[in-house]
Amino acid sequence: MSTLSDLLAEHTDLPGDAVDHLQRVVGEWQLLADLSFADLLLWVGTEEIEGRPDAEVLCVAQCRPTTAPTAFTEDMVGAAVSEFQHPNVMDSLITRTIVRGEGGNTESVPVRCGEHVIAVLTRDTNPAQQRPPSALEIAYRDCADDLCRMISEGTFPTPVERTDVNSSPRAGDGFIRLDTEGRVVYASPNALSAYHRMGLTTELSGRDLASVTRSLITDPFDSQEVADHIRASLTSSEGHRMEADARGATVLIRTLSLRPLGRSVGAIVLVRDVTEVKRRDRALLSKDATIREIHHRVKNNLQTVAALLRLQSRRLENEEARTALSESVRRVTSIALVHEMLSMSVDEEVDLDEIVDRLVPIMLDVATVNPRVRVAREGKLGVFSAERATPLVMVLTELVQNAMEHGFDAGSAGVVLVSADRSSKWLDVVIHDDGRGLPPGFSLEKSEGLGLQIVRTLVSVELNGSLGLHPASGGGTDASLRVPLGRRAPRL
Repeated sequence: MSTLSDLLAEHTDLPGDAVDHLQRVVGEWQLLADLSFADLLLWVGTEEIEGRPDAEVLCVAQCRPTTAPTAFTEDMVGAAVSEFQHPNVMDSLITRTIVRGEGGNTESVPVRCGEHVIAVLTRDTNPAQQRPPSALEIAYRDCADDLCRMISEGTFPTPVERTDVNSSPRAGDGFIRLDTEGRVVYASPNALSAYHRMGLTTELSGRDLASVTRSLITDPFDSQEVADHIRASLTSSEGHRMEADARGATVLIRTLSLRPLGRSVGAIVLVRDVTEVKRRDRALLSKDATIREIHHRVKNNLQTVAALLRLQSRRLENEEARTALSESVRRVTSIALVHEMLSMSVDEEVDLDEIVDRLVPIMLDVATVNPRVRVAREGKLGVFSAERATPLVMVLTELVQNAMEHGFDAGSAGVVLVSADRSSKWLDVVIHDDGRGLPPGFSLEKSEGLGLQIVRTLVSVELNGSLGLHPASGGGTDASLRVPLGRRAPRL
């Protein structure tokens, strides 16, 4: 499906500022469609139109209302029509005026940018909706008419307006129309409900909205700022978006100035009650903070265990027992590092590359032989979820430690290289050492070493992966680890 930018680039030679203006129009037009109870279509000329009966215009964007049935069940984007098929669009482009079709169900509005009309916006109402309008519909359509006149004059939307569809209130959330003095002419039921949630006990109609809002908002600084923004919408063309807290309720407020022909006729104020959304957000933040605190305490406890094991190993005279305790210190420390990273993470994910780089000096410190062995890493392991990070870190550290301890003769220099390669389905890691190689008749499945037994269990049970130990092509040993990524793939 072609985007607005793609269609404009392919079929027109509009300059960058004109394209930007059309993007702003499309960014704001859901509000206009809802206020108009009509479908909106954006049309551009693909060639010189005036004086050419065979010229066509192209539909480059479409918006359906959420307040009324659509007038178009089909997608009109990409459709090209002639003057015979849609004369109102051609008339609006040529005359640069708003053109209303017969029957009152369609209207063509020229979209002006600077001194030029760069497109036409059509409003099409479903004919089946013909009935006496309610007070809400009258207020909606009056504001929509003012906004359309401003579009035809090039004063809406303004370049300073920040379009944010997800956070901005919509007409259905709560709609208030102000007169030129800032008094409420009309407030929708949802708007009244939002203000009652803020603590209002009376009606809004006829009251100064800035003063009413200021009296309800808890924080004095915020209350004055919101009141100033509401008043500014009556004298300035710039709109504002705000968030306000009042007596336990939280509302989003947006102001839109109505200034057709350059004079103020009032303003629109949209409000959305987001109290429950904010409550859930605060609950999630509290939960995240609790989880991070738990990870922090687990890390501290594991570091305490590691310190106790280290103290105990210093009191032992048996070298084999001291080696076993040193290996336990390394294993506990590797798990502690994962929890330390999780205590600083907001999404329960850890960067394996950072953890491995921090573990390398620890492994070198506890190595009983080969102090001249160097450990390096190439490629990226990526970011893993907590449940997969811990076993994967354990496997990598065991394999690196195994290469350092058993791959080289005592006192010899060498390199252990951790190489990572990733695809959409697999993470492949090779731990290569340039040492003396595997002993004759070695079998990974029959190995009785505790480290390799831990590795085999974690790879098969926790990671659902595969592991192989085999001679490297240039000498030494390669430990090849493959871990499926799938739905629980690392984020890179």
